[in-house]
Amino acid sequence: MKSLVARRKAASVLAGCLAIYTQHQVLAQTTNAVSLPEVRVDANAEAETATTPVIGYRAKNAVTATKTDTPLSETPQAVTVITRDQMVDQGATNLQDALNYAAGVRSDAYGLDSRTDSVRIRGATPDVYLDGLRQAYGYYTSTTRTEPYTLERLEVLRGPSGMLFGAGTAAGVVNMVSKRPLQEAQREVGVQFGSFGRKQIQADLTGPLNADGSLSYRLIALQRKSDTQVDYVPDDRSVIAPSLIWRPNAMTSLTLQGLWQKDKSGSSSQFLPWQGTLLPNPNGRLPSSRFIGEPGDYYDSERKTFGWQFEHKFNDSWTFRQNFRYARNENDNRYHYGAAFSGAESWDATDPIFKRVLGRYYDSSLTRNRTQTLDNHVEGHFQTGALKHTLLVGADFARQRENVWVGTTYDTIDVYAPVYGHLDEPVRDARPRTRQRQTGVYLQDQIKLDNWIFVAGLRHDRAVSSAAGSESDTSSATTKRFGVMYASPSGWSPYVSYSESFTPQSAREGRIFKPLRGEQWEVGVKYEPKDRAVAFSAAVYDLREKNQIAEPQPKVFTQLGQTKTRGVELEAKGSIGPNLDLVAHYNYTDADALIEGLPKHQASVWAKYKFSIGGVNGFSAGAGVRMMSSFRDMQSGVGPRIPGVALADLVFAYETAAWRYALNINNVTDKVYFSTCLSRGDCWYGARRNIVASATYRF
Repeated sequence: MKSLVARRKAASVLAGCLAIYTQHQVLAQTTNAVSLPEVRVDANAEAETATTPVIGYRAKNAVTATKTDTPLSETPQAVTVITRDQMVDQGATNLQDALNYAAGVRSDAYGLDSRTDSVRIRGATPDVYLDGLRQAYGYYTSTTRTEPYTLERLEVLRGPSGMLFGAGTAAGVVNMVSKRPLQEAQREVGVQFGSFGRKQIQADLTGPLNADGSLSYRLIALQRKSDTQVDYVPDDRSVIAPSLIWRPNAMTSLTLQGLWQKDKSGSSSQFLPWQGTLLPNPNGRLPSSRFIGEPGDYYDSERKTFGWQFEHKFNDSWTFRQNFRYARNENDNRYHYGAAFSGAESWDATDPIFKRVLGRYYDSSLTRNRTQTLDNHVEGHFQTGALKHTLLVGADFARQRENVWVGTTYDTIDVYAPVYGHLDEPVRDARPRTRQRQTGVYLQDQIKLDNWIFVAGLRHDRAVSSAAGSESDTSSATTKRFGVMYASPSGWSPYVSYSESFTPQSAREGRIFKPLRGEQWEVGVKYEPKDRAVAFSAAVYDLREKNQIAEPQPKVFTQLGQTKTRGVELEAKGSIGPNLDLVAHYNYTDADALIEGLPKHQASVWAKYKFSIGGVNGFSAGAGVRMMSSFRDMQSGVGPRIPGVALADLVFAYETAAWRYALNINNVTDKVYFSTCLSRGDCWYGARRNIVASATYRF
């Protein structure tokens, strides 16, 4: 019955979207649109590509699914693009926020977790890339959380992507695209003030450096001081991201990119027990702000990167590209977390009835990670008879080295009346150094025959994982993909695709794991009405993966057998008329019990409307609702059922040519909810109401 209700709710959301669309077609013919602020067009502005800025919520092209600048309407696989405008309007303060309204995505699988972005796609953990290069092969300590202010867009490729990336799980890829230097001068500075003492200042400066435009720069800087909804857990950040493009001629370009980021935070994940959160406790419910660590606990990280993107066109048909990045990441943390997952140790033996005294671990670790990634490929355009080809031939390389020092102690705390000041400092011991090396070669052909589009690709990988003191594990695999699509002149584009994945696993806790292997069949349709800036898509998939890694207890990893996930995804995105922007989606996910708990039904709708008041233009208001059905995690037993939830978000903004003022409110009703309660015994609170007021000046 609950599933039926959830499906009806989701159907209502989608029906509402279609009704809005239909009504606006009628209104556009019978009424005049609300007057808009003056739009200035610069003749030097760059045409839209898969990396340039997009006006509104609907991007036309993407690069992640093919490594070529390909229209989404000609891509036979499900892809969602979150544009810069959407991130700004929805007030995204992290990657999870930015993915709240993305089809196929569970953006907050572990709720408010200050250590990492806990994203799931189609029931599994995706790999995160930046500008087409993988961030890291390790766990959450391997890289610093990306600052969304440095990004131009997010591209979510749903489903296996091993043929192109080699290191993609069956879930797919979240590819973050950095802001890049522009030939048109654009400068802005801004401030933010918000909940939990948030204070942030930021700047984004770009433009040409010389008269002929052969040199362009971009400089992004950000400084933040903030707390979080959990007591004694800060969220401070400093970022500097310079970049430079050199275009000596129309055929060659070189982009240099650098980044320094330092985060001073803590762990908002307390690993609180079922009883006292989701289930009753004689002492009542624990507040979402409860901190069971010690003031002074920390989770600090520093990331330094340098890389380049080189492109040279030999002629109108053939282009060579090279993409390289070197990254150094250091994570230093000392924090406590509840032993709710460890059975007998959860509630202290001296407190079996009153359930106040909880066991807790004190974890201290230092992780140093070095990663080098390189991707080279040649793209060619040619014709054989009636067939038009876009050929891609490439090779990529990745190297990672990681050193870890870890120490752990154990004690107890009264979680209902915590008394701080009891420290038993753990001694850090060195774990075996781990290395990950991967080499891959790939070949892809995109073929057009009249309205038919064919995509086929083949890749071979060789990966070596090693830990000091043990033998290396060498894996190799050949992965493939193919897809066929019919791009109808009416705007309808049905397709079918098959894809595989192969992912070598880095050592965890000194243990080597077998590579992940996945495969997926997907059938879908995309629709882009002519002369309308809106796109609709639907996909049905069957996804299977083996050798997935589970973590039944923190830092205790096991490798699973084959997992199966089937689902349906619907998405609508774009502008309906000149004043209304819309994003909507519905997910149905049917995953087996080996996969951590996922809601079967998810749906969301977000709309922003631009209007004038008293003849003054530039006002806008937006509202969104995110819903998920109830579910249960059954990975290692039978966990409690997590209630379904609906969360509302709002934005009010006023914008002129030089200024933008905005008020964002996420989780407007301040609903207390749980993102998950794991079958091992711990629960995770979701994000409470967050209010951010911002002012941005452009010059």
